[in-house]
Formats: sequence, C-alpha cells, structure tokens
Amino acid sequence: MWWFQQGLSFLPSALVIWTAAAFIFSYITAVTLHHVDPALPYISDTGTIAPEKCLFGAMLNFTAVLCIATIYVRYKQIHALNPEGKYITKLNKAGLVLGLLSCLGLSFVANFQKTAFFTVHVCGAVLTFGMGSLYMFVQTILSYQMQPKIHSKQVFWARLLLVIWCGVSAFSMLTCSSLLYSGRFGSDVVQKLHWNPQDKGYVLHMITTAAEWSMSCSFFGFFLTYIRDFQKISLRVEANLHGLTLYDTVPCPVSNERTHLLSREF
Repeated sequence: MWWFQQGLSFLPSALVIWTAAAFIFSYITAVTLHHVDPALPYISDTGTIAPEKCLFGAMLNFTAVLCIATIYVRYKQIHALNPEGKYITKLNKAGLVLGLLSCLGLSFVANFQKTAFFTVHVCGAVLTFGMGSLYMFVQTILSYQMQPKIHSKQVFWARLLLVIWCGVSAFSMLTCSSLLYSGRFGSDVVQKLHWNPQDKGYVLHMITTAAEWSMSCSFFGFFLTYIRDFQKISLRVEANLHGLTLYDTVPCPVSNERTHLLSREF
C-alpha cells in the first residue's frame, strides 16, 4: 500500500498539489500572455484577466472544497482523540470555524478579481490569510497540548516554526501593503499590473508580493504536516432507511448501510 492510500492522507496531499498547480498554471498563462510581469506578481494578479482568471477561479474553488474536507477531518480526528478535554474541545471548535472562514475567503478571492471588485477581493484575502493564520496558530496550540502523549514533539516544533514563518510573512505583507496603498504613491496602484524598478513604491510592492508568496508556502508546509496524522484516520458514512420502499408507507425497521466515506479502492 502506497503512503497516500493509508487512511485519508491523500486529502492534505491533494490540497497542496492542486493549489500549487492552480498558482503555477495561472502564473505561466498570465506571463506568457504578458498580462503580468514575471518578477513576483501578486498571486491574485495572475488570475485577473481572461483566460487565466477562468482557470484561477475554477481551480481555487475546488481548492476551497479540498480545504473544507481537510479541516473537517482534522476537527473530527482531534475530537475523537480528546473526547473529554473541555479546553481542547473549545480550541478544536474554534479552529473549525476559523478554517471554514478562511475557505470562504478563498472562494471570494477566486471569484471576485481585484480590478473589478476590489473591496470584496480584499475582504476575501483578509479572511483567507487572516483566519488561515489564526487556524494554524490554534492547531499549533492543540499540537502542544497533545504532545508527547498523542504525537511526537517534532510535529509540534515543525508546526510552530511554520506558524512563525507565516507570522513574519504576514507582518511584512501587512506593513508594506499599508504603506503602498496609503495614497502616497498614486491612485493607480490598486489596478496596476505592470511595475518597473523606476516606479514609486516598487520596493514596497516587491516586498509585499514576496511576503504573500512566502505566506502561501507556509500554508502549504503546514498542511503537509497533516499527512502522517491523516494516515491514522478514516471516516464512514451511514445511510438510515425509514422503509423498504420509497412510497408513503408506515415506517418499519430496516437494516442500516455502513460503508467507508471513501473506499480503499479509490
């Protein structure tokens, strides 16, 4: 059995691979068509103009679905491992809510381009990166609470380093983008897709975009730490029948069907 066939470990793997593919394909298309500059454009800039925006939106929508599935499985796993820990239960629920809000923001980013719906796009980005960072922080606290009894200390330290990486990137991006969009560098900065080294605010722009890509990579790394954990879990789906036919009849007891949510053959 291959490693990705064990449990649900394929979920975080598919999430990272698919999202990276979405970024790479959109970037290649946008650069090839000269819609953006090759040197570190904003991630969302590579999905602003057709045809790459269609690819970007479709792939990121599926990323949001994979992310929801991954976050839910992680929630169920922690709940099963710590059924009576009140503090861990509260943190686990908070992590679920933060993760789902981040997925909602990702959908906004995918479907509302910044050149057409700037406010909605920015709100989506704040949800994606802001709530996503908090989700990582909560999961790191949970990892600290569960080590070394449930998993090793190395897992906690790996996630802590990734959270610090994410925090540094987020601080750099927030600081530089606030200065860049303060109005001191012109009103066309928001819609600008092509930058020259001679342009005002070019350095701030490059730091912001580099921090955005760096933050995304920290997200990738964090979800990859789930692979080993997800090898130890599988989910089942149960179908409860209220009768032997689909006509309006008096309910009668029937045997229920229980199968794996995803079969091993998948």
